[in-house]
Amino acid sequence: MTDDIAAPRRDGYLGDASVRAEWDDKYADRERLWSGRPNGALVAEAAGLTPGRVLDVGCGEGADAIWLARGGWDVTAVEVSGVALDRAAAHARDAGVSVHWVHAELTGADLAPGSFDLVSAQYPALLRTPGATAERALLAAVKVGGVLLLVHHVVDAEHAQEAGFDPDDYVLPATVAALLTEDWEVEVHERRPREIEGGAGAHHHEDVVLRARRVR
Repeated sequence: MTDDIAAPRRDGYLGDASVRAEWDDKYADRERLWSGRPNGALVAEAAGLTPGRVLDVGCGEGADAIWLARGGWDVTAVEVSGVALDRAAAHARDAGVSVHWVHAELTGADLAPGSFDLVSAQYPALLRTPGATAERALLAAVKVGGVLLLVHHVVDAEHAQEAGFDPDDYVLPATVAALLTEDWEVEVHERRPREIEGGAGAHHHEDVVLRARRVR
């Protein structure tokens, strides 16, 4: 982890090297992969929250992290792609904000449990495992009184599988919601229209939004 807004930590990557390489290739293939604007569900759901410590899971090119930092949040942003982190850090430098960049997979990141007021995972590409490792890592990061915000696209499973992508391989709001115990209060769990111009996800027009608060 580093406070340097211009130079994220690249050596000592924590995670599967093949996952890092896959996402580095995706980012390197385009000058900009995403729209450059914060995700609408994050803006809507975080607007009424008191800024504190936030974990941005899969921060990409940094738009959400920068928006949060501008709003007074102490931001830790986790990303597997070093290419994306370089871009995110440059955007943060231009915006004049500080972000703690972590070059790691979520499950490999050195994050103190129960230390974040908000854990934001906007369309994360987190693979499911038999032990629900990624889902449990998301939940474990939230402090008592804090909020988990998980957003994913509504995807037609048949069309996705024809394209070689199985949504059931990935962590979704439903898989996390299934793990919530009496320690959690679900504040939002709904499908919601989505509108965005530009970027790789612009063709998706509906999301599932899960917002849950840890009450004890």
